[in-house]
Amino acid sequence: MLREFSSFEVDEHNSKVLRFLTYYFNDCKLAEEVFPDENYKIHKNILLVGEPGTGKTMLMQVFSEYLKRIGGENFFWNLSTTQMMNYYKINGHIDRYTYNECASEGKFDGNPINVCLNDVGLLTENQKNYGTDLSLIMDEFLFARYEIYQNSYKKYHLTSNLSVDEFVKRFEGRLVDRFKSFNVISLNGKSRRK
Repeated sequence: MLREFSSFEVDEHNSKVLRFLTYYFNDCKLAEEVFPDENYKIHKNILLVGEPGTGKTMLMQVFSEYLKRIGGENFFWNLSTTQMMNYYKINGHIDRYTYNECASEGKFDGNPINVCLNDVGLLTENQKNYGTDLSLIMDEFLFARYEIYQNSYKKYHLTSNLSVDEFVKRFEGRLVDRFKSFNVISLNGKSRRK
């Protein structure tokens, strides 16, 4: 476990989220009953939102590792927004992060896989790289992964410090409607970083 979360505790802010994710990643329909006032479904993707330091990325890392170790069919690769943007700056495309065409590295075989992109929304301002608006690259990723989800049923999960309202504002238009394919789960509480 990461040092900054070495004393991670299950508490009133995360216990139901942990229960939901445990059921969800094991394809157990009980996940849909954990938050009875929500319309969460196990066939949807996960969008985990909350303040910085509440443990969103760490939880997704834990579940990725867990699924890898048990050979779970819901296994996903964890990626960061920074990794994707740096890859784009070097290669001029993000194929590796949309269609996962990186067989040469031995990680993927060129077929789409489940992924989790962490820290979506860091590029809310119009950052540019050689004249390219990096927020457009994020949009490209989200459009491509939505198509993969629809055509191949390969999920794409997201974590973000943005609130739901900030998401709607940032991704207004065609992308907002695609977020209906997510279980939007809030991870509340204060920062757990030491």
